[in-house]
Amino acid sequence: MALRVTPGMMHMQLSRNLNRNLTQMDSLQEQMTTGRKINKPSDDPVGITYALRYRTEIASNDQYTKNADAAHSWLDFNDTLLNQAGEIMKRVKELTVQGSNGTNPPEALENIKNEISQLKNQMIDISNSKLNGKYVFNGQTFDKMPYDPNVAGFDAKAVTTDAGDVSYAVGVGVTLPVNLTGNSVFGNIGENDNVFAVFDNVMTALSSGIYTNISNQLSSVENRTSKILNARSENGARVNRVELMQNRLDDLGLNLTGMQSKTEDADYEKLLIDSKINENIYQASLSVGAKVITPSLVDFLR
Repeated sequence: MALRVTPGMMHMQLSRNLNRNLTQMDSLQEQMTTGRKINKPSDDPVGITYALRYRTEIASNDQYTKNADAAHSWLDFNDTLLNQAGEIMKRVKELTVQGSNGTNPPEALENIKNEISQLKNQMIDISNSKLNGKYVFNGQTFDKMPYDPNVAGFDAKAVTTDAGDVSYAVGVGVTLPVNLTGNSVFGNIGENDNVFAVFDNVMTALSSGIYTNISNQLSSVENRTSKILNARSENGARVNRVELMQNRLDDLGLNLTGMQSKTEDADYEKLLIDSKINENIYQASLSVGAKVITPSLVDFLR
């Protein structure tokens, strides 16, 4: 038994086909406009899961990169300060050697003493250095000045700085300490080579005018200079570690971005071809539909 095809059925089928073509065109236009082939979960339920995971990992990687950059800045600042401290100790040694020369008159010793006093003040300024509002030589209490000359009875060689580590998270389960405590760089209370005790002892020896007392301070000057150099070497090793982490994070960021792009980004060349094909199909559908739907009852009566 033959199926009777009515004009109403033809109209419905034509409308259904046209709507399907329009829906496909709308989807293609959306992908071309946004540049992504996944614009809502229904576009690719599995793909959106991976896309969201990549976005989360990229965001975490970006934060780790910022942390690594901040750590690198802190370590670079440390290196600058330690270099300045080393230059001061180098000058202190030169002055101590010069002061131990028995040909110096009392006036010369007094001038040397005054210069060493100024170098001591400069070293205190270095020990109170701040980076982004944080005192770098006072551990986790970086909001407090470690060597505060305004404290009653201030004596730089009798200061105990905070020993806590300041660390940055630069990866999953990876944290890197970036700070050096004031006592590890400038010396602990009671140490003969405490840098501020060295300054005081050298100035006392210069005031006494006894040249052997002045020369006896050279060993303490050299010991503290060596410890400052060791601190700088330790800081340099940390810089190398941070740079390795920065390179690793950069590579990971590129890999994650590439995988996200493969999952989310649209293929423009393919979209242009599909869009043109879909447009031709839609135009053909309109043309054929116009010819099929045109006949009416009057046309049949003719």
